[in-house]
Amino acid sequence: MYRVVYITAPNSQEAQRIGEVLVSERLAACVNIYGEIKSIYWWQGKMEIERESVLIAKTKAQLVGALIEKVKSLHPYECPCIITFEIKEGFKPFLDWIDQETQG
Repeated sequence: MYRVVYITAPNSQEAQRIGEVLVSERLAACVNIYGEIKSIYWWQGKMEIERESVLIAKTKAQLVGALIEKVKSLHPYECPCIITFEIKEGFKPFLDWIDQETQG
């Protein structure tokens, strides 16, 4: 019924820009931004080591598709990391708050 969506961005400014849209359009009740992480990954046959930022969005399961499409339309990466985790349990007032602050 609820999801956490993990998204990487090239920097905290891009992360904030994306996060503000997700919250303002009520695709997410809340977005947390972790300022700087180090990412090590393969891209086009080469190992990359880059600094990035992470967004963690809390939303309803039925909004995940729209949220992913919105992030893809805003994101500068060709293949952005957008993955979801199911929230199986949580503090009921917080989960109710997600319901109240998102679409539908």
